[in-house]
Order: sequence, then C-alpha cells, then structure tokens
Amino acid sequence: METNAARDRIFARIRAAQGRGASVTEGERAAVADYLERHPQGPQPAITAGLAEAFTVQAQKMASTVDRVAMLSDVPAAVARYLDGLQLSRRAVAWTALGDLPWAAQGLSVECRPPLRDAQADHDHGDLVGITGCFAAIAETGSLMLLSGPDTYASAALLPETHIAVVPVPRIVANLEAAFARMRAEHGQLPRATNIISGPSRTGDIEQTIVLGAHGPYRVHVVLVGDEGG
Repeated sequence: METNAARDRIFARIRAAQGRGASVTEGERAAVADYLERHPQGPQPAITAGLAEAFTVQAQKMASTVDRVAMLSDVPAAVARYLDGLQLSRRAVAWTALGDLPWAAQGLSVECRPPLRDAQADHDHGDLVGITGCFAAIAETGSLMLLSGPDTYASAALLPETHIAVVPVPRIVANLEAAFARMRAEHGQLPRATNIISGPSRTGDIEQTIVLGAHGPYRVHVVLVGDEGG
C-alpha cells in the first residue's frame, strides 16, 4: 500500500506548526547535507578482506547461507539448487524487478506479487518462499538493507518461511553508515520502511534457548551476483 501522500500531509502539518512552508526548500536540504558531512562518526572496524568475502563470513555467522553466481541470469539455477537441496517447494513469490529472469526454464513457478495472507492460502500451505532484491548488503554485520516501496514489498522477505535475497556484489557496502549514505544519495529521503535483516528470525525468550523462525523466515539465503569490479 502506498502511503507517501498521507506521510506528506502529516509532515506538512508539522512544518506549518513550526512556521515553515509546506515543502522542504533546497536551503534546508543543503543545511542537512552540510551537517551530515561535518558530523563526526564513531570508530568503524576496518574491513581487511574484500567486501564480498567479509559479507559472506558475517552472514554465515548470523545463520544465513550464501551462494555466488557470475550473472543475474544464473540466479534461477542457483535458487533451484538451493530449494532442491532442502526439499523445499519450487513455488515462490518475488519482486517485480526479478520477474524477467528464466525461472520457468529451471522448473520454478515464480509469481511477482506480495505473499497471500488469506485463509485459503494458509490451507494450501501459503507462499513459503519469497525472493527479493536488496538495496544494500552490509559487510560489517552480514546484514541486508531492504527499502519498502510499491515494487519492493517487505512482505516477500518477512512472511514466507524461506527468504532468498538476490544481491549484486556492487551493492555491498562496508557498514551501516555507508548504507544510509547511499540511501540519501540515491533516494533523497527515507522510504516508508527500512528493514535490516540479519539472518533468520530468532528469539531466546524461553529459557534463553535460540529458536529460529520466531517472527519471520526460518531461513535466509543470499545469492551474490557478479564481482566487485562491476
């Protein structure tokens, strides 16, 4: 659901109460950019290996699994291998941007839509596999940053039991600070929701025993595409 109009109306009322105009001026944007540029950042651990290698190591520590392919067209075969290896359903939902990949050639049934959440979907085992892209991957923590939008619905990553993220290697950044800097540079403002995913959902609420899949996917599988040169 698109909520930008409602958000803009709320911000306009706040700005009016502050005696400002309804729209943000270029001067205000420049002042924010200047502040962020001058604001000191805390210490950041050095990434001694390549970003892709560092991300892979940290993602695996968070119980994600990682595969790597040369080209985007190789992704369906990698997804099929992963699903077959765990005897999981070859049916999935995916983001619209991934719809043109050769899924059917690998025997996969992939629909570009959010997961169904009605009673009939639950009766038919629902949408158990969700395939998404990724705005940025964070090498320091092995986390994925997803930005919500009409075609980048967070539900595809949060509702299915298995989340598969397709991550171009050039989208890997060193740390969270770099991820937010890229967001500001490419989008100019925060989306409705920003999700930082660090491995499968888990909880240790009961007797401090870690249980996976508590509030989201049991599994997170990352398919890295390409190399750091492009």
